[in-house]
Amino acid sequence: MKIAITASGPTMNDQVDSRFGRCAYFLFVETESGAMQAVPNPAAASSSGAGIQAAQFVVQQGAQAVLSGNIGPNSFDVLQAAGVPVYIATGMTAAQAVEAFRAGRLVATGGATHSDSHHHHGGPAVPPPPAPPAPADEVAALKEEVAALRKSLADLLDKIDKLSKK
Repeated sequence: MKIAITASGPTMNDQVDSRFGRCAYFLFVETESGAMQAVPNPAAASSSGAGIQAAQFVVQQGAQAVLSGNIGPNSFDVLQAAGVPVYIATGMTAAQAVEAFRAGRLVATGGATHSDSHHHHGGPAVPPPPAPPAPADEVAALKEEVAALRKSLADLLDKIDKLSKK
């Protein structure tokens, strides 16, 4: 699976960037092989619409999941429309985020973690308090999480089988 990680620098030892649309780099990692490609974020210096441009770029690169510190509503909408889940990874390096993702310790966010207005002020984004989910929404979110965990488990079991046969 190809994942995109927002990073403050071009290596797996760099911190996960708390910004999505204006992150310094996207690290594209193939979770099976561990192959990594660091790409400077082409939208980082955009005067406006950086989140949308960055999300479109990530989708065009074939990412199947995103790991980031935060995600704005416009970015989230583009990724959601493309079927790309967003996992929040804060206070860790890109390598630690990938390991947490592989181990199923990261949870997909059901929406933006901050409003787009925050990135104009330079301060850290503070997520708004989550609205209490409607029971049907909560059930759907839990089913999605279970499906993602089942896939992660199946991938891990396949990997164990392959390694056991070597």
